[in-house]
Amino acid sequence: MQFPFSRHVLRHSLLGLALCAPVLALAAQPAAAASPAVLASGAGVSVTVDDLQADAQRIPPEVRSGLLARPQNVSQIADNLLVRRVMAQKAQAQGLGNSASAQAALNVARDKILSDAWLAKIDADNTPSAAVAESQAHNIYKAHPERFAVEEQVHVRHILIAGTEDAARTQAEKLVADLRGGADFAALAKERSADKGSAARGGDLGFFGKDKMVPEFEQAAFALKKNEISGPVQSKFGFHVLQLLDRKPAGQQAFAEVRDALVKEVIEQAQAEGRVAAANAIRKEFKVDEAAVQAYSQSQAAQPKAQ
Repeated sequence: MQFPFSRHVLRHSLLGLALCAPVLALAAQPAAAASPAVLASGAGVSVTVDDLQADAQRIPPEVRSGLLARPQNVSQIADNLLVRRVMAQKAQAQGLGNSASAQAALNVARDKILSDAWLAKIDADNTPSAAVAESQAHNIYKAHPERFAVEEQVHVRHILIAGTEDAARTQAEKLVADLRGGADFAALAKERSADKGSAARGGDLGFFGKDKMVPEFEQAAFALKKNEISGPVQSKFGFHVLQLLDRKPAGQQAFAEVRDALVKEVIEQAQAEGRVAAANAIRKEFKVDEAAVQAYSQSQAAQPKAQ
């Protein structure tokens, strides 16, 4: 069978459908809503848009909308859902769903779907308003300035000359003279630098802070003035010729730069606390039978190991 999208995504879309098909039908019944559009039907069963949307929750969010925007993907998922639904119907007709193990698996699948829906409600109930979230984000920003400290950074480009020490030094010295005489740094980097990664960018290394480069290179880079060309700098890689393009002093990120991340942090923390509180409240109502747990673990330990 040919799949128009990755087998990994398809696997997520089908995982557990044999057990969950009856549950999905129970879990997606909006009250007083128009009948959902039927995407596929046959053998006495059908698959609707609601079924597909429920199943699509298994697809990673970052790729879900893109996949569902392609008709061939929707058709493939609907086809597989229909096949699974017919399989589940046949299994039920043959009594395969009546075994203790099948009933336990169905119960676990149903519990997972409904508990996820309940957790989504807990999250919604504990999500602060936009104004409250931003206010709390401001408080975090003010209370923890160390989190938003930015070290001094330099923007450097370089040309690396490799080879024997004497020959490389001589070439680097000649290169320095040419550059200080007005030669095009980017053009020479592309032509002569042994660092092929940065050579393609005219030797540009972008901004970097301390402890990111070998010590000799770092010391020379941070000692330069803007637009200054260094003398030959020897490192374990060869001889470098550097030019400082820009410098960012140490400071602190502006709130605007970190606002979205902090608001997200506030919301996620509030939701996590809501989930923990809800789970702890439930745990007060039951206890684990440790004797039964021990007995089960011992029975499993006695089982022969799979080869």
